[in-house]
Amino acid sequence: ERLVESGGGLVQAGGSLRVSCAAPAFNFDDYVIGWFRQAPGKEREGVACISSSDGVPSYANSVKDRFTISSDPAKKTVYLQMNSLKPEDTARYYCTAHPNTHSGCGPWYAGTMDYWGKGTVVTVSS
Repeated sequence: ERLVESGGGLVQAGGSLRVSCAAPAFNFDDYVIGWFRQAPGKEREGVACISSSDGVPSYANSVKDRFTISSDPAKKTVYLQMNSLKPEDTARYYCTAHPNTHSGCGPWYAGTMDYWGKGTVVTVSS
């Protein structure tokens, strides 16, 4: 498995959780890394993205100012810090990667990331 998510779990509304994505096969300078989520019965949603081409993270409006994407290139790991969690954040969270096309998070916006992990489930109770 090229992308392995971990850190999901059950948390109360208002709480925090950090999910991780181990990506040992990827050189972060060469790839765009993004998080998506999908709740049962709902469409997939891009949550956050980071690209080395411009270094500016992108976020869905629904998570802006609550979620933070970061990476540790030495550990080949990407993190998604989630604060002020809401029940509507409940979903399976997927880590994704795409070769850097020098268009920033373009592939993430388009939902056309090449590589996907199996996801980790986050459940936020009210």
